Amino acid sequence: MAPRRRTIAGLAGAAGLAAAGVLAQRRLLHAIAADPERERLNRPLGGERIPVRAADGTELHVEAFGPAEAPKLVLVHGWMCALRFWRYQIDELAGEFRVIAYDMRGHARSGAAEDYSFGAFAGDLDAVLAEGERALVAGHSMGAMTIAAWAGEHPAEVPRRLSGAMLLNTGLGDLITESVVLRAPARLEGLQDPLGRLVMTAELPLPAAPSPIGDAAVRYIAMSPGASPARVAFCREMVLSCNPRVRGACGHTMSRMDLWSALESLDVPTIVLAGEVDKLTPPSLSHRLAHTLPNLHSFVELPGVGHMGAIEAPERVNSHLRDLASSTSATQAVRREPTPV
Repeated sequence: MAPRRRTIAGLAGAAGLAAAGVLAQRRLLHAIAADPERERLNRPLGGERIPVRAADGTELHVEAFGPAEAPKLVLVHGWMCALRFWRYQIDELAGEFRVIAYDMRGHARSGAAEDYSFGAFAGDLDAVLAEGERALVAGHSMGAMTIAAWAGEHPAEVPRRLSGAMLLNTGLGDLITESVVLRAPARLEGLQDPLGRLVMTAELPLPAAPSPIGDAAVRYIAMSPGASPARVAFCREMVLSCNPRVRGACGHTMSRMDLWSALESLDVPTIVLAGEVDKLTPPSLSHRLAHTLPNLHSFVELPGVGHMGAIEAPERVNSHLRDLASSTSATQAVRREPTPV
């Protein structure tokens, strides 16, 4: 082919790719706008602000929803997320519970810090739990790890401060070896740990704006093929907006984490929820949790659900939270009954 013809063909090909990219972007934006969940997911939550400061002085953004006299439910989000991760739980459960959710240190509206260890995360949860009566507590991913870390550091406080727990889409160690996303190809098996840590600790900025590639990546890594466009977009914007330094510091902490021994201190009725197609914390990790817990209420594997279980399957998650609350309330009532004379 003559040089001139090759140039024309190259320009035509580039124009075609650009046009295809524009068309894909338009289709994505249309799909997000047409999704009936979009308006709900982007509606302000409007909770009551509760001032909480961690022991090291870090200011935590904490919000409460529902009547003050209702049973207390504390929600702890995961890595690169925010309290709005619990949108569906807050919407559906705030009438039955006094729902308290917070942005973890360095995330969203909580203050930045120097320490992103699980000791620091446990300290933050301790400060939140200090507000009021015993609580049912639910944690997703790094939030569930935080609950275990808190129990390990405060074993005597567990029965006094918690009525029950839900550990959702999580593991307490071995994330790099078990994760489908972080697992290295067989030919690079010897480099699995360093490669996985490199990915988890990276501090490169990530574009949070909608794009076919970005949304497809979030769907593949963190969600299921059936997740709706608005739910994927909600997670993409929330996760990719996380401060890169905080993302890397938390990834560093989790890449070297081993909290399995702390689990023996979480001696309250506990539900373990796994996502069948969770690539980040696969069901194998949840099975190990279920076999290790001293007081397992139930183990549930949500079919067709990825890592963002509370967003992908909110009705089922909420149902299991209600069941846990009901069973722990009944147990407490039996324990309070006087012994017959």
